Amino acid sequence: MHVIAPEHWGDACRYAPGMPDIAVPTLPSRDLGATSQFYRALGFAEHYRDDRWLIMARGTLTLEFFPHEHLDPATSDFQANLRVDDLDSLHRDIAAAGVPLTTTGFPRLTPIEVQSWGARAAFMIDKDGTMLRLIEN
Repeated sequence: MHVIAPEHWGDACRYAPGMPDIAVPTLPSRDLGATSQFYRALGFAEHYRDDRWLIMARGTLTLEFFPHEHLDPATSDFQANLRVDDLDSLHRDIAAAGVPLTTTGFPRLTPIEVQSWGARAAFMIDKDGTMLRLIEN
């Protein structure tokens, strides 16, 4: 596990009075530059980046990434849920960015389906093997 001491977090990670309470997924990246490029193609914007941290956002969705250069995408068990009002739009944007609809390989995207728990959802596996559940609110 790669741990970054708080004194090295940088200004983007410091609390400021009036900030809302939030929880943000922290995900691995074998290459922060490649991760930024991949997520920018999906409509995310880079909000912060240095050698040790990357913050990407798309509307109210925020993902943070840390370096994990020895990560094996085939054995990664990192995951996060992205709950959105417009699942169809997000899914279309991911597919339009070239993420293939398939069941193998990295990256990949599944079709939107009603899941066993009753919600409409799809799954995207990114280039580092992280699974994002795309769930309709």
